Amino acid sequence: MIYIIMFLEFFKIGFFSVGGGLATLPFLQELAYKYGWITPNELVDMIALSESTPGPIGINMATYVGYKTAGVLGGIIATLGLITPSIIIIIIIARYLTKFNEKPIVQAGFYGLRPAVTGLIGAAGFEVAKISLFNVNRYLKTTNFLDLFNIKSIILFAVILYLINKYKKHPIVYLIAAAIVGIIFKF
Repeated sequence: MIYIIMFLEFFKIGFFSVGGGLATLPFLQELAYKYGWITPNELVDMIALSESTPGPIGINMATYVGYKTAGVLGGIIATLGLITPSIIIIIIIARYLTKFNEKPIVQAGFYGLRPAVTGLIGAAGFEVAKISLFNVNRYLKTTNFLDLFNIKSIILFAVILYLINKYKKHPIVYLIAAAIVGIIFKF
């Protein structure tokens, strides 16, 4: 039964997460709360790991959640659930888009999808920032305003932002540098 639920949930994620892997994040977050297959902290860790490993983030996340929940078969089923809608949609698009691409309604639909995808990615980014840069649980325990902020993470975030804007290196350089800083300073 878990395999059917997993396939259907990831099929739904794959069908509605227009815009790629980052657009799957709000759905995965909802899945974490709905089934408890992963915790919000595991979700953030997997985002970091998925961003630093080969392959699309959505597929990496589906494979991880499926494997963690139901072993190797769970990883395979979750991944298949996620990619099946894309395969179906791409086949349909390949067949019909060339005929309808110039239609105003199709262009308007794509125009409307862009801000929606941006909003989904922004919402996911906000949730990641909330978990990574702030420590709400510690603040609620102590009610000390300074405990709300994860100072080390905020400083690292600011430094990485500065370096990205100044030097424009490949993202993997910043990921490796941040991992090294995290290890050295025991983040």
